Amino acid sequence: MLPLVLDQVSFSVNGRSIIDRVSMEITEGPRTVIIGHNGAGKSVLMRLCHGLLQPTSGSVAWKGSVNGRRRQAMVFQRPVMLRRSALANIIYGLKLAGTTPRECEMRARDVIDAVGLSDVAERPARVLSGGEQQRLALARAWALGPEVLFLDEPTANLDPGASRDVETLIGQIRAGGTKIVMTTHNLGQAKRLGDEILFLNQGRLVERTPVEQFFTKPASAEADAFIRGELPWN
Repeated sequence: MLPLVLDQVSFSVNGRSIIDRVSMEITEGPRTVIIGHNGAGKSVLMRLCHGLLQPTSGSVAWKGSVNGRRRQAMVFQRPVMLRRSALANIIYGLKLAGTTPRECEMRARDVIDAVGLSDVAERPARVLSGGEQQRLALARAWALGPEVLFLDEPTANLDPGASRDVETLIGQIRAGGTKIVMTTHNLGQAKRLGDEILFLNQGRLVERTPVEQFFTKPASAEADAFIRGELPWN
């Protein structure tokens, strides 16, 4: 995986700064978890990384890539399900990626079985439970064989059991060699799933550090206050 390089990236809406001069590289290897208070800019930063948003200033680019893109996928907090079966949702994504019809069917069935949804493969995706829909969204992304998978609060709306299932699935995807970059508001989840923490405060990247060090010896007053549950300050 080529490094994704953010160089002095800022993003504003109607004159309000949401991301403020963030510079960093995302490389293969450690699971990267982005945390911060509500409104810190976590989801916006993810969309900038994935290319769904363009920075107001600065640049986001895959270093050394000819076309500026790499194999990547993103799963949202509330995944969009198409008006078709669970299996057909996966097949549709593969078709858009240029996969042959025969390979689409084979790969879709393999991945829907891997996420434990083969028994509901022919059911309409939109009638599945929230946990099943999130697993289906992960399967749809996983089927594409991404080098990097961006996850935006993937368990925010799920009960504990469904959250555990999703966390297990994220581990499976990671074990297959996919780089994981995710946001979460759940500090316990950040400890379980992260190797490194990116801490955002009011759009600024305040701290980037190994997960254990972040929670035991935060380097900034903002991070220390966040861990203790204090509200952010201006």
